[in-house]
Parts: sequence; structure tokens; C-alpha cells
Amino acid sequence: MSNSLHTSGDIAVSVQHLGLTYTTTIDRRPTLKSRVKTLGRGTKHTRTVRALDDVMLDVNYGSVLGVVGANGAGKSSLMRVISGILPPTQGRVEVFGKVSTLLALGVGFSPSLSGRANVHLGGLAAGMTRDEIADHFDEIADFADLGEAIDAPMRTYSSGMYARLAFSVAVTVRPDILIVDEALSTGDAKFKEKSLEKIKELRSDARALILVSHALGTIRDICNEVAWLDKGRLVQRGNPTDVVDAYSQFLQVGKSAAIDEDI
Repeated sequence: MSNSLHTSGDIAVSVQHLGLTYTTTIDRRPTLKSRVKTLGRGTKHTRTVRALDDVMLDVNYGSVLGVVGANGAGKSSLMRVISGILPPTQGRVEVFGKVSTLLALGVGFSPSLSGRANVHLGGLAAGMTRDEIADHFDEIADFADLGEAIDAPMRTYSSGMYARLAFSVAVTVRPDILIVDEALSTGDAKFKEKSLEKIKELRSDARALILVSHALGTIRDICNEVAWLDKGRLVQRGNPTDVVDAYSQFLQVGKSAAIDEDI
């Protein structure tokens, strides 16, 4: 478990001139004419994707940074680099603390095992000791609110149940830095509210949180800064209302309550 010694305002994550490039291969079906020329072989074409382009971003302790942008903007790529899942192509990321991430909900979970067994697996994957997991098991189970299903195989869980257990494990680790990528969009309204309250609680604990979400109402509610990415570049960063309004205007969608929770 992490006992945070960080002070609000200290830098938690520093992203400097970050670039991420990857190459994908596209198989194209040959035409009859080209098939004759290549003896039936197809042709492979490579496409270079610039997922992140010279991104500069600092995240301080005591803050919640919201990250918005359309699909393909580079949001998840940025989170994966910050969490150490992907190495950057250029630039650097410095992380000053212990990171817990919900990028891949329950990444260490086994569908054939019970929720109870997976709490232990997930806890170990998140850096907890066996004793710490045992000490906090009831807290995790109570928060997930799965009832008797905690002893059922996870292959029988709905996506919402799966997300609730994964979220419960991740936040119980009490990380210095918590990255939540779209996790709160899964689950019922009651659990979503509990999750938001937990994030607010962690925010007041001088930790750093990064929340990637299409739910602009949530971003406005709990973030004190927002970064807007588009095509791998940082377009704007600042006050949540200012950035969300600019992003909404960019998308030409207005500000209806329904849209705020579904962009």
C-alpha cells in the first residue's frame, strides 16, 4: 500500500516533447490483373501512424486532470506511455510515484477463477502484498457490492460487475497516481456515483488523478484541469469549463445534458 508523502502542487507526472509513432501493415486484395503479374500474391502496404506529436504536459499532486478528445486523438496512447505499457518514440515521461491504472480493467484477472481469487490476483498485479490484500479484502468486496457473486467464476460476470471489481481493487491500492481510462462509463448509475465520490476522496488526499472520459459532465464536475488532444497533439489545456466548451464547439454539438454524458 502506498503512504503518500507528496505535497499538493508537487509534480507527479512530467511529459516532455512526447512522440509516439507506430507502423501498421495493410493487406490489399489483388485485382485479377495484378494477380497475374504477382503470380497470385497480394501486396502489403505499411502505414505510419503518428499517435502522439510533441506533447508537453505536467500533472501535479492534488489535481485531477481530465483528458478529452475524439476517438483516435491519442488519449489512450498517452495513458499507456505514462503508465509504462508503451515506450515513447521520442521525448520522455517522468513519473514521481506509484501508478495504478484502469486502462485494461482487471488486466490480471482470470475468467475461470472466482471474484474472490481474482481480488488476490489483481492486488498482487497492482503491487499489494498478500497480507495487505487479506487486510483489505472486505473493503474491496464491500465497495464492489457483488454479494454472493464474489465467489462465482468471473466468466459469469456482466461487464458492469467486472468493472466494479477491477475499480475496487485499483482504488484500494491507494496509489500516488491513478489513471482511469473510460472505466466509469461501465456499470450502473449507483456505482458510477460511488466511483466519482471515491475519486474525489483520493483527490483530497494529495494524490494525482488522470481521468480519460467522453462524459463531459463528469469531466466538468470532478476535474480541476482539462487537456484536449486532437490527432496526437495537445490543442488546449486549462480550466475545465473553458476547455470543454471549446471542445464541444469544435465538435459542433452544443451543450445539451444528453450530449455532455455521451461524447
